[in-house]
Amino acid sequence: MNILNVKNLKVYFSRGKRLIKAVDGVSFFIKQGETLGLAGESGSGKTVTALSLTKLISEVKFLGGEVIFKQKDILKLTSSQLQKIRGKEIAYVFQNPVSSLNPVFRIGTQMVEIIRLHQKKNKKEARSYALEMLERVGIPDVEKNFESYPHQLSGGMNQRVMIAMALSSQPSLLIADEPTTNLDLTTQAQILELLQKIRHEQDLSLLFITHNLEILKRLVDRLAIMYAAQIVEFGENLFTRPLHPYTQALLSAQPGYEGRRQILKGEVPSPFDFPSGCRFHPRCPFKKAICEKEEPPMQEREKGHFVACHVK
Repeated sequence: MNILNVKNLKVYFSRGKRLIKAVDGVSFFIKQGETLGLAGESGSGKTVTALSLTKLISEVKFLGGEVIFKQKDILKLTSSQLQKIRGKEIAYVFQNPVSSLNPVFRIGTQMVEIIRLHQKKNKKEARSYALEMLERVGIPDVEKNFESYPHQLSGGMNQRVMIAMALSSQPSLLIADEPTTNLDLTTQAQILELLQKIRHEQDLSLLFITHNLEILKRLVDRLAIMYAAQIVEFGENLFTRPLHPYTQALLSAQPGYEGRRQILKGEVPSPFDFPSGCRFHPRCPFKKAICEKEEPPMQEREKGHFVACHVK
C-alpha cells in the first residue's frame, strides 16, 4: 500500500517579472514501510519538493498537483488540518541540526515541548518519554545530555537529538533531507544504521534526500533521480540498470564504480531559463535532434522502472 502519492507536483516562485519553476511536474510514490531515495545535484529541486509535501514553503506563486497522504490531499487541507499532520504524521530531519535546535533552550526542554505538543502527556510523562527516546537513538549519559544546550553536543549527537525529536511523535513518514552531509564518515555510518534500525522497528516510511548515491545504495528500496525540477528516472533497479544518461553519469562518478566512466560536464540549468526539449540535452553525450525540441514523457520501460528520455 502506498502511504504517499505525489502526482504532477508544481511549485513556482516569482522574482520580479521572472518565474522560477522550482518543481515542475514531479510524480512519485512511497510504500508503507519502505525507503525512497531522492537524488540529484544541488539546484535540482529536491529540498523544495520535500518542503512542499506539507506546504512548508512561503512566497509561492503557484502550487499545484496532488500530494495524497493516507487518502487525503495535503495541498487542499486548511492550516489547522495541516498542523495535525506536520511533525506528527510527517516529520522532518534536516541537514544542519544546530540551525533546527534553539540554542537558548536545553535539549530536554525542547524535546518535552515537542512531545507535549503532539501527544497527550503531562510534563512528567513527557520528560520520561524524552529520556527514553534519547537513549533509543544512542545518546550516552542521557540525564546529563538532557540538560545540555545544543552547542555542548557534537554534530553527530545533535543529529541524533533531531531524530529523537522527529520520532517522538511516532510519525508514519520521516523525511530526512541531507541528514549526514556535515558529519564525518564514522558518525555518518552510525546515523544511517540508526535510521535503518528504527525504520524496521516502527514500520516507518522514509524519504531520504541526498546528492550522495553511495549512501542511498545501502539504504533505499526505490530511487528517484531529479534534474532541473523534474524526476527523470524512478524505480527499484537504478543502481544495477540505470537507463537515463544523467543517472548513468551520476553513478559513474561514485567511488568504486567499475564500469565505463562518464564525465558530467556543465551545471544544472537555471530555473529562470530551462532549455527547450529535454532539460538534460545540453550536457548529454547521447542527445539526438528530438532531444532539443521535445520534452520526453515519463514512460515505464521495464516493470516498475520509469524513465523520461528519448534515447533507448
